[in-house]
Amino acid sequence: MNDMEAVVASPPAAHAAPARWKLLLAFAIVYVIWGSTYLAILFAIETLPPFLMAGTRFLVAGAVLYAWSRLIGGAERPTRANWRAAGIVGLGLLLGGNGLLVWSEFRIPSGVAALLVGVVPCCMVLIEWLRPHGTKPGAQVVLGLVLGLAGLLFLIGPSSLLGGGRIDLVGTVAVMVGCFSWAAGSIYARHGALPRSPFLATAMQMLVGGFSLTVAGVLHGELAALDAARFSLLSIAGWAYLVVFGSIVAFTSYVWLLRVSTPARVSTYAYVNPIVAVLLGWAFAGEALTARMIVAAAVIVSGVALITLAPRTATQQ
Repeated sequence: MNDMEAVVASPPAAHAAPARWKLLLAFAIVYVIWGSTYLAILFAIETLPPFLMAGTRFLVAGAVLYAWSRLIGGAERPTRANWRAAGIVGLGLLLGGNGLLVWSEFRIPSGVAALLVGVVPCCMVLIEWLRPHGTKPGAQVVLGLVLGLAGLLFLIGPSSLLGGGRIDLVGTVAVMVGCFSWAAGSIYARHGALPRSPFLATAMQMLVGGFSLTVAGVLHGELAALDAARFSLLSIAGWAYLVVFGSIVAFTSYVWLLRVSTPARVSTYAYVNPIVAVLLGWAFAGEALTARMIVAAAVIVSGVALITLAPRTATQQ
């Protein structure tokens, strides 16, 4: 679950049409940087403890965004209700979603993790459908759900399917639980009492999520086993990349796109990021690129595309 889906922006206000080059640059940032965060996580957890790595990452990024929102951006002072809502979203997206993703990369390749995370839109559709007064999906969305599930089952199926070996089941389950946690947090964020400023809302979610991940790391025994002398330059660089580019630069681009482009176009990151992640993992981390992964990616991406680009019903507008 890439980080900035934590933002659920309010309906965009009227804006003058931005320059085409700005749109293209913002989309490129979201596509490439978010796709690359899976590889950065893999590098970071080579020598950094997973939960403390993720926790400190979000604490630093959240503090920077919070200060920017309040001191420079002129955002309103958050209320207790704002903090409660941001806390629920932060726990769902960052502790449950991102935390389990980070841990899973000890057991499965980063590219496979990215493919699995591609089913998040499917999870969101299911939760939205099953919640009280939820929206029933149309035929195109149901077909997308079936394709996404088929791709997932193919990815973790018997090793005789196109070779390449089956994917670790425990790591897969961890990602799937994280996907549902991420989706649930995203659905709640649509209705929670978050601040009007999406920058401030996301900063608060990062602070709560980062704190909870840090506590999880302490309870997991990571603080007691912490040895700074073992930290590699590559891991530190991966952590810094996640803070600066994954949690600040790409976030800013995403929030801007939500306000100047259509939701259908912006959400195309959901099926571009996995492709970027698989290719980067193969090119820079020596991860296998098997026929099984290629076929599963095509099926999963097709399913997510059907869901993302499905016409909205009147109740979804």
